[in-house]
Order: sequence, then structure tokens, then C-alpha cells
Amino acid sequence: MNAEFYQYLKKLHVYVEHQSKKTARLEKMVHELQQEIAALKERPPVQIGNIEYKFDQLKVETLEGTLNIGLNPTDLDGIDDFTVDQKNVNVPIPPKQLFKRTVEIETALHHYLESELENIYRSAQVELGISLEDSYFEFIKNDIKKQLSGRVAQHLQEQSSGDRGTDLSPELNERVIDLLKQEIQNGVFLFLKNLPDNVKEGRS
Repeated sequence: MNAEFYQYLKKLHVYVEHQSKKTARLEKMVHELQQEIAALKERPPVQIGNIEYKFDQLKVETLEGTLNIGLNPTDLDGIDDFTVDQKNVNVPIPPKQLFKRTVEIETALHHYLESELENIYRSAQVELGISLEDSYFEFIKNDIKKQLSGRVAQHLQEQSSGDRGTDLSPELNERVIDLLKQEIQNGVFLFLKNLPDNVKEGRS
């Protein structure tokens, strides 16, 4: 009887000791979680204002063709449509940094379009030996502007990830801007090259 009672007390002691250690671990975990929650509450909220771009509306009754930036002259076969699903873009740059870079790059490219696109458009016509109405120029400019945001986001993702890791260097903006300038030039050339022959010859 004494032996059985001794075994019972021994098992009870082991069980109580186990429960005591488990309770201590849980208390420590709760304390750490409380500290993390308190630290999160102390962080200032990030607030980003709205950015609005306003451009003149263009009314064109008959224009045909598809302008795709992000292509080069070797991609002529099988051109249908080009879209960028911005929902799937996963850029490893912090959101605040990404927002700032996107605005800077888009601003630089809008300036580029206003100052250089007409020369690119006219040079492409000379190279292709065609002559077009000026309404095509405005159509091309507006079409590029619609695609810029998606292309900037995709290039930021590609240029700041992969082997480079998270790239926050000042050169990142310049790389993306240079790549998009080249895409714009190639896109204008491909668009004009693929217009119907009667449009290229100035016939309606």
C-alpha cells in the first residue's frame, strides 16, 4: 500500500511540474505578444495622398491599329494585344519607396513624351517611307500614357528583384526610364509599320 501511494505521489509531482513549466511558457508567450502589439500601436500610420493626372481629351473618329510598348522589332510575328495585370505585380521595394519611385519615373516619362515623342513619330515615318495624318500622333501619345503605369510597375519589379535582391539604388530609376524610352521608340515603329497600306499611303 505504501509503495502504491509513493508511486502515485511521484506521478502527481511529475504532472504538476510539467504543468508548471507549460504555464510559465504560456505566460512568457503572452507577455511577448503584448509587447509586440504595444509596439505596433506606437507606429505612426502611413498616409498617402491622392495623385491625379489630368490630360486633354482626344476625340478621334477613325483610327486603326494597336500600339504596344515593351516590344522590340523582333517581336513582329503574332502581335495581338498587350496588357499588364497590375494585381499580380509583387515588387520587393517598401510601399512608400515604391510609390515615390513610381511617381518620379512616370513624371520623367511624361516629360519625355511631351518633348521627344513627336520627333520619334516623324523619324519612324521617314524610316518607313510613309506619311500619316497628325491625328495618329495624338492617338499614339494617349495610348502610351495609358500603358505607362503598368509598364513602370513591371520594370520596377524586374529591375529590383532576382539576382540584385532588393535594389534601392538611385540608378534604379534611370534603368527603368531608359528601358521604357527604348520600348516607346520600338512601340511607335511597330505600330506605324503594321498600319494598313491604304493608311500608310494617306488614303482613307
